[in-house]
Amino acid sequence: MDTNVIIAIVAVVVIAALLAIGGWWFGKSRKSAVDKSTEAAKAKADARLATEKSTAQSAAASAENAEKTKEAAESAATESVESATSSATPESPVATEPTPVGSAVTESATPAVETPEAAGTRMQRLKARLSKSGNPFGRALFNILAKDQLSEADWEDVEDTLLLADVGAEASEQLVEELRNDARIAGQSDPAEVRAALKDKLLKLVGTDVDRRLNADKEGANKPSVIIMVGVNGTGKTTTAGKLSRLLVSEGKQVMLGAADTFRAAAADQLETWGAKVGVPVVRSDKDGADPASVAFEASAKAKEANADVLIIDTAGRLQNKANLMDELGKIRRVTEKNLPVEEVLLVLDATTGQNGMTQAKVFAEAIGITGVVLSKLDGSAKGGIVISVQKELGVPVKLVGLGEGPDDLAPFDPEGFVDGILA
Repeated sequence: MDTNVIIAIVAVVVIAALLAIGGWWFGKSRKSAVDKSTEAAKAKADARLATEKSTAQSAAASAENAEKTKEAAESAATESVESATSSATPESPVATEPTPVGSAVTESATPAVETPEAAGTRMQRLKARLSKSGNPFGRALFNILAKDQLSEADWEDVEDTLLLADVGAEASEQLVEELRNDARIAGQSDPAEVRAALKDKLLKLVGTDVDRRLNADKEGANKPSVIIMVGVNGTGKTTTAGKLSRLLVSEGKQVMLGAADTFRAAAADQLETWGAKVGVPVVRSDKDGADPASVAFEASAKAKEANADVLIIDTAGRLQNKANLMDELGKIRRVTEKNLPVEEVLLVLDATTGQNGMTQAKVFAEAIGITGVVLSKLDGSAKGGIVISVQKELGVPVKLVGLGEGPDDLAPFDPEGFVDGILA
């Protein structure tokens, strides 16, 4: 055999042997590394389990100790209470029972229902306030007319005083003419006679033979009797509706309020506050800006269902123009009359605005047809003559007057008490 062939065979055998030995060594090393890794992982797992077991045992021990401590505290507290109760009331076991906390909270949270002032004393307060006010026009007139000899300038002062008091031009001219022709005023004048003459003339202008009762107070009135409150926002319309509910409650009537002024966000809340004080329910919408007519319809339906004596519906006064106002108020009246007849529409007028508010008042009168006027903020005003002019301009009587800011400062209008007040 050739030497080269032999060398090649030997080289192949050596290489194969080296490969076999290398593979065997590599496999052994790999197995050893895997075994070591497995053992390390197992050791870590054992250590973690041991730690968790120890933590769990510690937590269980702590919870057990806390429970024991709580039980001990409760036991001690119970023994202390029982001991104190026993020493305080040994012969009264019922007294050891605790008062239910829920009942106490409910009672304190429930608002107490107030008892409104009766109508009889309210006008007396108005008379007293008018007599103490700074400048009632009646007193100014009396001071002029009580002079011995009245000059033409004095008569001009009389007319100016009437105009400044918002009596109105036509009524002022009529009153001056009647005073000029009264023998008790002309020539030598006795103060008592002057006062009597002035009172007679003012009563004639104010009107003593007018039926000023609310329709709800008249014989044969429908039940429920519906009153719709109208007026420009800012005149105290919603406040007057709340005060009127108090006045009617003081007369023993069952009243319900309808919050149909949905344009002013606080109007319904304001009515609810008034109603809650005297136990009067309020029908309102769940959202601001709802259809006022729908609120009025729902209120009339609920008042009929509850058989209330009177339903008072508050309305909005902030509408863009006369057409919108007439449409809205007309709609409110129409939908209400589907359930109940509307017998009363009261216009709320701020007495301090005087003749400035008459134009707006005429718009409301044309829009819905008013049956009476409520003069708010009348007490202490030198503009008491608005009573005369508003009746002459609108052709309806003043039925109620506001006496001040108090909840019961609303009274039926009494002509004699009013004139006596401004002449006092």
